[in-house]
Amino acid sequence: MRRLYEASAYDLQPDPLNFWNSTVPPDRLDAPPLDGDTQADFAVIGAGYTGLSAALRLAETHGASVVVVDRSRPGWGASGRNGGFVCLGGSKRSEESLLREFGVDETARYRACQRDAIDHVAATLDRFGIDADRHSDGEWEIAHTKGHADALRRQAEAGKRKGSEGARFFEPDELASLGIAAPFVHGGSHLPAGFAINPLKYVAGLLAAVRDADARVYGQSEITGIEPIGDGYRLRSATGSIAAKRLIVATNGYGAEDLVPGLAGRLLPAFSNILVTEPMDEATLAAQGWTRRDMAYDSRNLLHYFRLMPDGRFLFGMRGGTSHAPAAVAEMRQAIRRDFEAMFPAWRQVETPWFWSGLVCLTRSLTQYLGKVDGWSNAWASAAYHGNGVAMGSHAGRLVADLGAGAIDESDIPAVMRGGLKPFPLPALRRTYLKAAYAWFGLVDR
Repeated sequence: MRRLYEASAYDLQPDPLNFWNSTVPPDRLDAPPLDGDTQADFAVIGAGYTGLSAALRLAETHGASVVVVDRSRPGWGASGRNGGFVCLGGSKRSEESLLREFGVDETARYRACQRDAIDHVAATLDRFGIDADRHSDGEWEIAHTKGHADALRRQAEAGKRKGSEGARFFEPDELASLGIAAPFVHGGSHLPAGFAINPLKYVAGLLAAVRDADARVYGQSEITGIEPIGDGYRLRSATGSIAAKRLIVATNGYGAEDLVPGLAGRLLPAFSNILVTEPMDEATLAAQGWTRRDMAYDSRNLLHYFRLMPDGRFLFGMRGGTSHAPAAVAEMRQAIRRDFEAMFPAWRQVETPWFWSGLVCLTRSLTQYLGKVDGWSNAWASAAYHGNGVAMGSHAGRLVADLGAGAIDESDIPAVMRGGLKPFPLPALRRTYLKAAYAWFGLVDR
């Protein structure tokens, strides 16, 4: 199967340097391979947040028989590699840009949907008793220059910052008193929405709930072909097949380019990289002045995102890299460590034994997509959460299930989410486009 990056970016084995993999016993994520032929009302490709949430909704609410299939184990893709930020997001467009294209009402609907997504994850954790190390009182946007601080201050005062209902600006001395101190901090805005979790523990809890709802989940079963049959589809793997009346594609940035023609050349996976420190004691934390256990990110276009976790480890992530060749991975690890030391100089001697990367997913329009698969009937897809898929990917799974079951129609989905998937021009050059964008934003962010 054809994908955008080197094969190592899609290695089927759990990454031993991914911290989350050390926190969940492997048997909690086991799923048997598809063996022989089976059938269902719905086939779902992808056992991450979107696919599992869709399966749960279909089985519980709509009484459908569901088969979920993944090329590796559940949570193998972005769902088991992200920073665990349950926050607003889904688009990389500014508030002004969305207002110009979609208008006041539809933009407001989309913002409300983002809030609903956070509430959905919280309710799921509570309902199924999923222990995912939940913490953090909202999130912080930290201004990395005085100019960005001025902009955040104005935007908070005017209530115009994206999703900024209730946002409040804090000066550097106020932040320091709250346990947010570092040389790059020139101020920041706090948004009391969202929380942080262990993303793989959330996957494990979702998987258990899906199985309890009698949906079937198969792993190590890459779908290599999809054939229309009557009003439905036959999905084939090396060891079996699924005949389904309806299809949901939930592979996001990990899907093969040559599996679903209606998605080919329309998605842009991009690397996001994370390191995690060894546990730090209170004295080490105090030496830097960063003791608050909240989610945070800086104001760069190529942003850094970070949080102090409950056990004293610090998670630090950043975008970057357009290759997964060994030399490129080593260079990215050096780059993220360099940025970590520059931003948190008191922790230069703190070891960071964990480092991994995963793929976020973007579209040409910089808005997520939820709707029909172009050219196919009775087939839907949800993808491209632009680096904020823990909440929105979960909620989108529920919505795409309702759409596929006929419980809602497209008009019930905010227009921002169903604007269509435009192909990238000359899609073979997508990595080149990304490299050019990184170079430009690197200059702008200085």
